[in-house]
Amino acid sequence: MKKIIVALLVMIVSVGTTMAQEWQTDINVSKEIASKESKPIILVFQGSDWCAPCIKLDREIWSAEVFKKYAAENYVMLLADFPRKKKNSLSESQSKANALLAEKYNKQGFFPFVVVLDSNGKVLGESSYKKTTPDNYIKELNTFIK
Repeated sequence: MKKIIVALLVMIVSVGTTMAQEWQTDINVSKEIASKESKPIILVFQGSDWCAPCIKLDREIWSAEVFKKYAAENYVMLLADFPRKKKNSLSESQSKANALLAEKYNKQGFFPFVVVLDSNGKVLGESSYKKTTPDNYIKELNTFIK
């Protein structure tokens, strides 16, 4: 009986996590995955606890099941978050890594800012928040991918 319960719990947890958005936070790991799986990197600069358009982009696009499913199969999602509230602060090493990403890919300091990269880190295109559907956002991101 215990084995059945454990097996059911494992199945439930694995099903629940397959639909979760898998965000990378390390550019080098993202490049490795992108290279190995022949996928572009979608680098997202956001202020998760202060930037209203960032929060809207997360709720309307990144959190939509249709986007999460498509992204899991077609993109490597890389997050560079810049929270301001102390309770949401990142580790010092993650803050430094995000700052380095911003120096290279977001010199203007726009939020939200979405950069489509190839597996080598070359910029293919840029976007931001738009009031649109997840399907249309996917179509826009895909216009940058050759």
